[in-house]
Amino acid sequence: MSESSEFAAAWDEPQKSALSQAELDTLTDDLVTALKTVFDPEIPVDIYELGLIYKVDVNDEKDVVVEMTLTAPGCPVAGEMPGWVEDAVMKVDGIKSARANLVFDPPWDPSKMSDEAKLALNMF
Repeated sequence: MSESSEFAAAWDEPQKSALSQAELDTLTDDLVTALKTVFDPEIPVDIYELGLIYKVDVNDEKDVVVEMTLTAPGCPVAGEMPGWVEDAVMKVDGIKSARANLVFDPPWDPSKMSDEAKLALNMF
């Protein structure tokens, strides 16, 4: 998991989730698996390992909001990639809705990539 990626509850104040810890753990694993099916078409590494996923919020109703970025603001698939992410998230059992928001702060750089991504791109 990239250090910049974060899974969080969709509330500001700590409160009891309607989802059990086991459900949250399974859902987190399933969401990561789904996000790993989306690839930047110019780089042969999935967007999760590239560190393009900054945050994933899941509420008790299983509505998912993903904050993500691109390797470059002028990426030719900027208009399409959020839809790819939403489609991938919606394939996870039980997800009610998915929304992917592009953010550019902080800007992406290669330090956000996982070791797996760096290895795949011969960056060691």
